[in-house]
Amino acid sequence: MTSSRRRLAFAGGVIAVAAAAGLGTYLIVADGRTKDAGKRAGKGPPPVTVTVAAVVQDNVPVRLNAIGNVEAYATVALRARVDGQIVEVNFREGQPVKKGEALFRIDSRPYEAALRQAEANALRDAAARDQARSQERRYQELLDKNFVSKEAYAQIRTNAAVAEATARASQAALESARLNIEYCTIRSPLGGYVGRVLLQAGNLVRANDPNALVVINQVRPIYVNFAVPEQNLPEVRKHMAAGPLAAQVVPPDAQGPRAEGELIFIDNAVDPSTGTIRMRAQFANADAALWPGQFVSVSLRLYEQKEALLVPAQAVQTGPEGQYVYVIGEDMLAEARRIKVERTDGERAVVASGLARGERVVTRGQLRLGPKVKVQISKS
Repeated sequence: MTSSRRRLAFAGGVIAVAAAAGLGTYLIVADGRTKDAGKRAGKGPPPVTVTVAAVVQDNVPVRLNAIGNVEAYATVALRARVDGQIVEVNFREGQPVKKGEALFRIDSRPYEAALRQAEANALRDAAARDQARSQERRYQELLDKNFVSKEAYAQIRTNAAVAEATARASQAALESARLNIEYCTIRSPLGGYVGRVLLQAGNLVRANDPNALVVINQVRPIYVNFAVPEQNLPEVRKHMAAGPLAAQVVPPDAQGPRAEGELIFIDNAVDPSTGTIRMRAQFANADAALWPGQFVSVSLRLYEQKEALLVPAQAVQTGPEGQYVYVIGEDMLAEARRIKVERTDGERAVVASGLARGERVVTRGQLRLGPKVKVQISKS
């Protein structure tokens, strides 16, 4: 029994020493982790990388923006003025044509024959007129000598007047026949672009047929029609009285060149169904960039605002209390500041209040920011 007790006592001692050693190790490891965590807590979270832009002060135009519809400067539907068969179509669909250019030719042979007949009739009636004039002069001399009666002279004079009228009618018929020859060639009355040909060569046409042969649109210059709210009408009229108002057509990508024109027309009544007033601007359209029927963005310049505060539009955020921006101070801490945006001009926002010239606002990285958050400015 004595040896058994000794063995049990030895085993218990070994277990106690091992447990003490393990507890010491745990305390050492736990203490080390606590110290590391304390060091990290002292440093705080890393700064947020942001992109900033300075608030600038510059002159900026005040504009009205609207959606406009492009309209041809002039539109002509060509129709035949004589009956006949189309023998030539001298253009391709969609191509530009010049004023006076021959587009269609109608078979002119029947009208050439009619012209020759009219010429012959005109010669015949002119000869009869001359004969009647000569006879009237002779009878006038005989009447002066009392060789003929007044009744006989009156009849000769009547015959001369009839011959004169007949000659004039023949001359008018001759001119009409010549016009019909000219009408056999259908020319463009203006410079523009032709549309789809509705009747090809070989078809018969009738004079003044309601169906046009082709439609021509003049696109240089060109109109753009648009509408603005009636609340803007007094301001538009005020500035238009001082001089022509410049208008621009903004390309869809807002990057290309803008077409330049001017406002030429304000409608004489407000549309009561929409509460808008229709306007029209004219553009030179030298490069034919504007096309009839196209919908475009129109910008009407009213005046230039002096020394306006400008920030990139992407810097402006919207929250429950309105619009705000993050301002970065000298301590590199973010400050959420409420502002009032008067309007936007392209990619810039015109600030009415809340900012000062030279302050730095965040343009990228706002989602990770909050009040008093440390930031670092990206150099890219």
